Amino acid sequence: MAGGEETNGQRWQHYHTVVLFCLLAVFISYIDRSNISVAAIDMKEQFHWNETRKGIVLASFFVGYMLLQITSGTLANRFGGWIVLLLAVTWWSFATIITPPAALLSFPALIAARLCLGLGEAAVFPASINMVGRWVPAAERSRMVALFSSGVPLGTVISLPATGWLVHHYGWPRPFYVFGAAGLVWAALWLLLVRRGRGVEVETTVRAIDATGRIPWRRILGEPAVWALVAAHFAHNWTLYVLLAWMPSYFHAVFGLSTAAAGLISAAPWLVNFATANIAGSVSGKLIARGRSATRVRKSFLGSGLLVGGCFLLLLRAAPSPVAGVIFMCGATGAFGCVLASFATNSFDIAPRYADVVWSFTNTFATIPGILGVFITGWLVQHTGGYSAPFFLSAAVVTIGAFTFLRFGSGERRI
Repeated sequence: MAGGEETNGQRWQHYHTVVLFCLLAVFISYIDRSNISVAAIDMKEQFHWNETRKGIVLASFFVGYMLLQITSGTLANRFGGWIVLLLAVTWWSFATIITPPAALLSFPALIAARLCLGLGEAAVFPASINMVGRWVPAAERSRMVALFSSGVPLGTVISLPATGWLVHHYGWPRPFYVFGAAGLVWAALWLLLVRRGRGVEVETTVRAIDATGRIPWRRILGEPAVWALVAAHFAHNWTLYVLLAWMPSYFHAVFGLSTAAAGLISAAPWLVNFATANIAGSVSGKLIARGRSATRVRKSFLGSGLLVGGCFLLLLRAAPSPVAGVIFMCGATGAFGCVLASFATNSFDIAPRYADVVWSFTNTFATIPGILGVFITGWLVQHTGGYSAPFFLSAAVVTIGAFTFLRFGSGERRI
């Protein structure tokens, strides 16, 4: 049944169901990608990895993730996010389940399993953005995109301590089996409970564009606001991926915490990130609804979030204790959570019909930090003996991203 045929109450209820499932998909995806950051502590000892080799394992996911970004965005735009997300979650859940036997088989087999995980997870955000565009009224999109995007820190909050507990009691393979099975349960519920089609009317101008069936790549590639979004997305993800991959190792190496304790203490900053992302998404949506300039709102949240977060990263270089380290890390992740109120929704501002495609395009570049940032961090830790250099580099990256978006970003429709 089409969403437009329902009453307002029913429509509201269903688009919240859609967003809830998208949040759960993002949540599961980040459990599946981040659990190895804790498990790798024990895997490193069993398989005798050095820090560089460990960095290769952590980074290999992002190669597959980057390769299918634009393809998954194009498929979601063409066929709808419902089917794309269903197939993607099913695929990456099986890839998660086969990770332990692949690791025991050989190092190349483990890399192949991580690549397959990345290929599947490439679709989670483009397909979710597509579902928001199809089901959520424009006035609610800032809040709803921030809500499902906050599945990133929520998944990490659960993944890190849960993985640490499972590894401690049952060995490092167990988290992959448990979390992979959770994805298959999600896929079955999505198939049964979430509808295809639309829940909001399509604008007349958008309907006319739909008839052409073509994606205007020339306009997308030639738009400065898109490239400003690329810079912002890149900067945000540099810190996101570095902290996701190396935060437990940081607390383990710098302060001597156990695997379980490192996983537990690393969850606190992501809980703060979850809270600030949702608060900022709600506040930014209300500001725009009250007539504030969308451009000013997007720039304010992104610029302040990246710059304040960068300052906290610099403070982390000299954290004197685990408590100070957690406080500084919470400050950084909290500030970066505010950034979601800007770049996560900005593709709807500048290209509402092609928000999924623009997201996948910017996220292609924003996945590079998952490869280079994670690997370079491992290399710097190994060759400098500490985390000062990686934190300084991350602060520099977010500063450049902030000023680029402040100069060229926009909250107005461009495409």
